[in-house]
Amino acid sequence: MSDERETIRAAYDQWAATYDTNENATRDLDAIALRAQGFDLAGLDVIEFGCGTGKNTATLLEGAPRSILALDLSEGMLSAARARLPDPRVRFVQHDITAPWPVAAACADLIVGDLVLEHVESLSVVFAQAGRALRSGGQLFVCEFHPYRQLRGAQARFESAGEEVKVPAFVHDFSDYVNAGIGQGLSVVRVQEWRDEGALGPRLLSMVFAQP
Repeated sequence: MSDERETIRAAYDQWAATYDTNENATRDLDAIALRAQGFDLAGLDVIEFGCGTGKNTATLLEGAPRSILALDLSEGMLSAARARLPDPRVRFVQHDITAPWPVAAACADLIVGDLVLEHVESLSVVFAQAGRALRSGGQLFVCEFHPYRQLRGAQARFESAGEEVKVPAFVHDFSDYVNAGIGQGLSVVRVQEWRDEGALGPRLLSMVFAQP
């Protein structure tokens, strides 16, 4: 693992204890964005990358999927997720999503990734793994900081011992997401921008891609 990936892992290990309780408008709006998709998950096999403390895993479970493989770089985050969701349908695995995923080809009907791609320099690496894992007709949902917010300096951050910790991040344009999907033969199904109430600009960008 590179030094940069190790720094990201260590930061989220440190953040894990307070991630669910700290005030976090981005986390909360992301949860709204995922619920709004209305995915019909009954009987499906799902992969969630960047599952964190299981905040969205719990939402996905409500849809009665057959299985969820939840991947995250941080063992601290995964420990919190396992404690939250002792459900036999979910398997939590520590894994760096920039490395080949520990899955067979064409094994998933839906892949979900939220608030994690800002920590990945090359989107094509992750989209290649998602494209390999998706079954025909499967979908990929991603929700991330909007490029508008990133260009204004937004990135994942938290306080620890009274000091601000910024997690290493990379700015991605809208076209970067589109081209990463197209490069894997995926089609764009839906694009949405998510704003805080009264905000002039969007906080989050979400996209749904489909495997033909």
